[in-house]
Amino acid sequence: MSKRRTNCVVLAAGDGKRMFSKSSKVLCEVSYKPMILWVLDAAKNSGIDEICAVISNEDVERTVGSGIHITYQKQRLGTGHAVGCAREFLEEHSGEETLILYGDVPFIDVETISESLKLHRDNNASATVISAVIKDPTGYGRIVRKGGNISAIVEEIDADDATASIKEINSGAGWFSTDDLLQSLDKISNDNAKGEYYLTDAIGIMISEGKKVAVYKSKSSDVTLGANTPLDLLNLNDIARERILKKHLSGGVHFVSRSGISIGPDVNIMPGAKILPGSILYGKTSIGSGSVIGPNSLVFESSIGKNTSFNSSQIRNSSIGDEAEIGPFVQIRPCSTISDKVKLGNFVEIKNSDIGEGTSVAHLTYIGDSDVGRYCNFGCGVVVVNYDGEEKKRTTVKDFAFVGCNTNLISPVTVGKGAYTAAGCTVIKDIPDGALAIDRGQLNIKPGWAANKLKKYIEKKSKLLEMNNGKSEDK
Repeated sequence: MSKRRTNCVVLAAGDGKRMFSKSSKVLCEVSYKPMILWVLDAAKNSGIDEICAVISNEDVERTVGSGIHITYQKQRLGTGHAVGCAREFLEEHSGEETLILYGDVPFIDVETISESLKLHRDNNASATVISAVIKDPTGYGRIVRKGGNISAIVEEIDADDATASIKEINSGAGWFSTDDLLQSLDKISNDNAKGEYYLTDAIGIMISEGKKVAVYKSKSSDVTLGANTPLDLLNLNDIARERILKKHLSGGVHFVSRSGISIGPDVNIMPGAKILPGSILYGKTSIGSGSVIGPNSLVFESSIGKNTSFNSSQIRNSSIGDEAEIGPFVQIRPCSTISDKVKLGNFVEIKNSDIGEGTSVAHLTYIGDSDVGRYCNFGCGVVVVNYDGEEKKRTTVKDFAFVGCNTNLISPVTVGKGAYTAAGCTVIKDIPDGALAIDRGQLNIKPGWAANKLKKYIEKKSKLLEMNNGKSEDK
């Protein structure tokens, strides 16, 4: 028997005014990841065949990327209206099962999606509501039961006192027979306190028509949590942060404190790694076993190998190998590859460059658009001059080269294998293997010039020294 296909409609319209955000609400981030991407990843990972997002702004379309069907809701007239905006998508999936999710409710998970689908199929239901029991149900629609079965979903604004006291709430998410959903959408009205079209009314119609409506009670009430205000978003971030820390702790990652540590949901950290206070890791980042990240470091969309120290530094869209020593105060910019056993010291910046195994760049150096070989040594103050005002050009430094302090490498240029540049060189042409490049102009010394130039300055500072010495003697 062929697999029964599923589809998903994610309701993601809304401009984020209550969030005081310039972007759409569903793009507000939980642990550095837009809420809608949490939802879409859960749907994809649960095996949904096709997904449609109902949106109102182009910024959401750009964020979700390819592979997601897009439809626009130009007017926000309720959840039923939003689902109706995906009618064409639903009609193309006639005979399937549809999951409805919300783009601002990020903690829906694969287990909840999969188990609720199983219940939906086992009951041959027209709809299966995902519910949760919470201590404070304020603001949510209540699940009203009769004889254990659902008899209605009542929005809070329409609830009497008895209904308002119910703790089991409608998450808004749920499974539907696609065909039954389409039929019920045609019958809902906006005869309610808000004058909107509620998806819950479609469920009420199914119940009144004698169709089977099931309820899956989620194991975690977090699946109901959404965000309408900055406070709501902060609460979601607190929950996500603690969840992620516990996941990594159970996986053998070491933390000496929770202070200032923030880790995105897509970060992979191997057992035995240590994350120190003030460190932020997010995007599709990986950290090898035995590595120490922090304190006060940022790692974004990057990989760091085993037994590497990454101290008080930042890396974006790049990679570092095993047993490297990075920091403090190193910036590794996108498209850089730092090989095994590389040492990058304080105030070093690497941009769009490959640094070979064992190379040492100790301090105060900029390497941009360069290919650096193995076991090279860069002295203090080296600058790769990679931009001529019109285009950026690459520099090559071959294995075992020694680049002396305050050397300027004017791209494009090649420093040969085992070559040496003397301190203060400005290199404007290729240096052969094993050669020495030395660029020393004539040093002119003018006796007495500085004495005349600095006479008043020296007299003023000498008086300050005398005054300070006098105060010291009085003490």
